[in-house]
Amino acid sequence: MQLLRQFDKIKNLSLAILIVFCWQYPACAYIDPGTGSMLFSVVVGISATLFFLFNSLIIKLKMLLFSQKVFLYLYTRIPFLIYSEGRQYFNVFKPVLDEFEKRQIPLVFYTSSPDDPFFDCHYDYVKGEYIGKSFEAYLKLAFVKADVCLMTTPGLDVFQLKRSKYVKYYCHIFHAVTSSLVYRLFSLDYYDAVLCDAEFQIPMIREIESKRKLKPKELVVTGCTYMDLLAKRAESISKNNDDFKILVAPSWGENGILKKYGSNLLDLLAESDWNIVIRPHPQSLIVEKDIIQNLKNRYKDKQNISWNFDVDNLNILSQADVLISDFSGIIFDYAFLFNRPFVYVNQEMNREIYDMSDLDEEPWRYKAIREIGTELTKDNFKNIVSIIKNMSNNQQVFDAIQKAKNIAWQKQGESAKNVADFLIKKQKELS
Repeated sequence: MQLLRQFDKIKNLSLAILIVFCWQYPACAYIDPGTGSMLFSVVVGISATLFFLFNSLIIKLKMLLFSQKVFLYLYTRIPFLIYSEGRQYFNVFKPVLDEFEKRQIPLVFYTSSPDDPFFDCHYDYVKGEYIGKSFEAYLKLAFVKADVCLMTTPGLDVFQLKRSKYVKYYCHIFHAVTSSLVYRLFSLDYYDAVLCDAEFQIPMIREIESKRKLKPKELVVTGCTYMDLLAKRAESISKNNDDFKILVAPSWGENGILKKYGSNLLDLLAESDWNIVIRPHPQSLIVEKDIIQNLKNRYKDKQNISWNFDVDNLNILSQADVLISDFSGIIFDYAFLFNRPFVYVNQEMNREIYDMSDLDEEPWRYKAIREIGTELTKDNFKNIVSIIKNMSNNQQVFDAIQKAKNIAWQKQGESAKNVADFLIKKQKELS
């Protein structure tokens, strides 16, 4: 109601402006008729636009806030809430949803994907709802009432996604094994707790908290939910022993392979005899559409080039003989799940826009990548075919992969139980 009163004030102010400018005052100076008419039209146009804009916004807000569905939502406190910003993150949350269902504990699942895989599941105790995208979703989340809210979305209370004053406790869960330090700046700063994949993440988060003078968060090692889920599924997938297949699966943004190198790298692969599958990051499909379309047009006549846009990446990962990526977390998924070699490009990235920029030492993930992967620099792009051919069954590399796996993915197979235990315990403490 307070929000609506504020908008009513704005509407009344806009109306007052319109009346003032339309009111006739004694003229103390001369303005020629043409100029006067033009100024009058501009003022009336601006004032009228403001009036009708705010009037339309008020009507829409009233419809939104006083619909039966939202009325119930505003006055109902949710003990356990999970928000997913896209269907690609369902693997992160499904183990937790299954655990709550098994324990017969009610939980609410909000999603910004109308075709979220959640809606194909049949739960009795877990209830789900599509809450719209972007502003529509953020508006609802800004007023939600919940005891505990679990999300994998970084940047809480930094940009559009605001903390609700009616939520008692916000928890972050990772959607990529390794760490938060490849998130953008301030990604975890305003969460109350972070559920970690492994112990190595904790000192880095504490260092950032200390340097930014943040309130210490509750940090708990629960394991990695989506890796536990993928590991189970990977056991039932067999690899096709067809032609040699290379998967190019980069991250997105200025330092991603497709934007930074694009055809400079892909042209060389296109000339090989191998099957090349290009799988852009989901975010690239939103912010780098032109780049992807230009590359698709460039290689449309290449029979050995194909594209993969599946939401679930497990099948295509399982069929790849070699992965080429950059700083994307997919390299660890691939190495840990299938114990196969990968090539990494572009580790010399601009770190100023990431949380890692506040660390004194190099993040663990970059040390690990050098030990378990093969580096490809821009200077040796021309040798990429021979580099891949020379990648052999190196036992030292496989041992390094297993070591990194044990460091980065702890409590394997136990994450769903650990996450549920923590959320339930925390909710009881807050009640």
